[in-house]
Amino acid sequence: MDTINKTNFNFKNQKSVYRGKVREVYAINNELLVMIATDRLSAFDVVLPKQIPFKGQILNQIAYQMMQDTKDIVPNWLLATPDPNVSVGYLCTPFKVEMVIRGYLSGHAAREYLLGKRKICGVTMPNGMKENDKFPHPILTPTTKAPNGKHDEDISKEAILAQGIVSEKDYLQLENYTRALFKRGCEIAAKRGLILVDTKYEFGKNSNGKIILIDEIHTPDSSRYFYAASYQEKQDNNKKQKQLSKEFVRQWLISEGFQGKYGQKIPEMNSKKILEISNRYIELYEQITGKLFRKGKTNNILQRIDKNVKKYLKSAFV
Repeated sequence: MDTINKTNFNFKNQKSVYRGKVREVYAINNELLVMIATDRLSAFDVVLPKQIPFKGQILNQIAYQMMQDTKDIVPNWLLATPDPNVSVGYLCTPFKVEMVIRGYLSGHAAREYLLGKRKICGVTMPNGMKENDKFPHPILTPTTKAPNGKHDEDISKEAILAQGIVSEKDYLQLENYTRALFKRGCEIAAKRGLILVDTKYEFGKNSNGKIILIDEIHTPDSSRYFYAASYQEKQDNNKKQKQLSKEFVRQWLISEGFQGKYGQKIPEMNSKKILEISNRYIELYEQITGKLFRKGKTNNILQRIDKNVKKYLKSAFV
């Protein structure tokens, strides 16, 4: 089956192309963005050499549903999804921070904690916690929005304001939106028997200067999920939580001696591992949406996207 590694489309009124780690974004007429979710897999800010079948479709379709489920909280950039791997929305000026919110001591925060650190992004973490314990209250741990190929870095609210990265008025609004979106995400997850452990949100301003939600939301690339039914038993018995997120990829890479550091070799990802990762993404899609995943046609996938996007853009600019 075909997977999407790289695209090279030429749409009418196309002004620029930005290629991120996973998504490729085409700016149209300085009004719209065509965001294509590829099947690339990144971890530790490194794009791995092999693609994961259906990953882009899964991310795109989860993000679409979650955007619909949260648009009453904050307006978002999304207009349409003319193809399983494509979202089209308004062009915005992004804030240069990512708003990360954590309900549990997991992932990066847990790794910092195990090193003896008790502060992250200026926020104090309680003593006596173990990995995957719940925080008394969700904590905000923003990161810089690094240029492509660079590592995002932890940053405190105080540093963001002191450096003028975001104005105080806007930052307070970003905080409020982040907490409200996370609360809604936790409620949605709970209905599906899941725990939304942590996630990140990205925001921008539209042409009218209004703050809106951009990029993706509550996908396995931007969020971490646990199964609710087995969570407490696993914590009480010091067992690993089953990861319905990209964290299981990171853990596999760590076990193979890779954390994205200079000189480390990316481990070989064989067909069995690729299928395992693909199936985990499908599992999360079905669990979080409550819908059966319907695989898009993968023969001539780039031709399919080209046709569907051009058809949509033609109708959008009639």
